[in-house]
Amino acid sequence: MSETFKNQPLLTLLSDFGDRDVYVGVMKGVIAQINPKITVVDLTHQIPPQDIAAGRFCLMDACPYFPTGTVHVAVVDPGVGGKRRAIALQFAQGFLVGPDNGLFSGVLSQNPAIAAVELTNPHYWRTPQPSSTFHGRDIFAPVGAYLASGVPLKELGREINPETLTRLEIGKISLEKNNITGLIQYIDTFGNLVTNIPASYVQGKTWSVQVGEKMINGCGTYGDVKIGEAIALVGSHGWVEIAINCGNARVQLQMQLGDTVQVWY
Repeated sequence: MSETFKNQPLLTLLSDFGDRDVYVGVMKGVIAQINPKITVVDLTHQIPPQDIAAGRFCLMDACPYFPTGTVHVAVVDPGVGGKRRAIALQFAQGFLVGPDNGLFSGVLSQNPAIAAVELTNPHYWRTPQPSSTFHGRDIFAPVGAYLASGVPLKELGREINPETLTRLEIGKISLEKNNITGLIQYIDTFGNLVTNIPASYVQGKTWSVQVGEKMINGCGTYGDVKIGEAIALVGSHGWVEIAINCGNARVQLQMQLGDTVQVWY
């Protein structure tokens, strides 16, 4: 990579704010006031309202595709203004900024935190008297901008033990001799049902997925089944998922987040 581009500040945003209101634009304005040279990438602002689990999954899925040193600001924060901590942390690939409510637990399950702070230094906030309902604007966006601009993590607040960070447990897989029991951890906009069963458990095997009484064959691509038929495959996320070719698996199979699935091989 050219030396010209090595130190360009990069910051991502993820939230449940949607695009109807000005909240996302305001956060970007705050970032630009601090450093207009920061490149801001919108991961998504369509996380279902207050759905920390969906935010957890999307952030975990996105982080590996960004350069080392990227700052990720994530705001899915039903506890805003309450007792939950506002935090920033460093992991191997960059930094995370947002509420300590389990939103970062997916990323941290793959990349443990190196250091973490509670955001107690108002010098790096937009105002020392932040709104009780919009920490994204008044704390998280400015802190993210300062981090991306080179301010050391330790300057942002009180150091905390990464072991004390809130974890959002979505359920563990259970291994048997010829099957794995897991659950639906995320449903995307197409209605595809993403399980918590990693691809490594089915690679090189003949396998199928059971949902209720229905058995769905594991295949390689959507084109392996007819339009309207159910299929199990390894999705781009790296997890076993269930889909309907040109259809909506959530609707057709009547599945919800947390529902049990079994992989047989």
